[in-house]
Amino acid sequence: MPFAQATRLTSKGAKMMMEAAIAKANEFGIAVTVAIVDAGGHMLHLERMDGGRFHTIHSSTTKAVCSASNKRPTTTQGAQAQDLDTLHAIGLSLAAGGERWTAMEGGFPIVFGGECTGGIGISGGDWEQDQEIAKAAIDAVGASGSMD
Repeated sequence: MPFAQATRLTSKGAKMMMEAAIAKANEFGIAVTVAIVDAGGHMLHLERMDGGRFHTIHSSTTKAVCSASNKRPTTTQGAQAQDLDTLHAIGLSLAAGGERWTAMEGGFPIVFGGECTGGIGISGGDWEQDQEIAKAAIDAVGASGSMD
């Protein structure tokens, strides 16, 4: 078939996720930046909370794009989930583009109905807080952070 139907994250869905992420960050008492992108890595919603560091804009966006592209959470593993040492992780980031791939945790794909509809990236807490905030946002719309 020359065409296929696709599920996509709506603006309303991205806003619901944003509200849940900010609420979770407030529970932790931290200021984060939340980036939500569509399946092609294009920005849908971005917010840096009051007091959030400006560098978190770039890192949260990179996490969101990377997780949408790889259709899995951001980790120190490569595109095929292979273990990477530091040198290879840096090399992969340079090869893919610093704005397209990261080994930092805190990015998750947004999976609904078995389809990756986008990605979310959180930056500003420690890696566990970033992950918990992202998961809270994904749960808010009934999606999953995994293709499994």
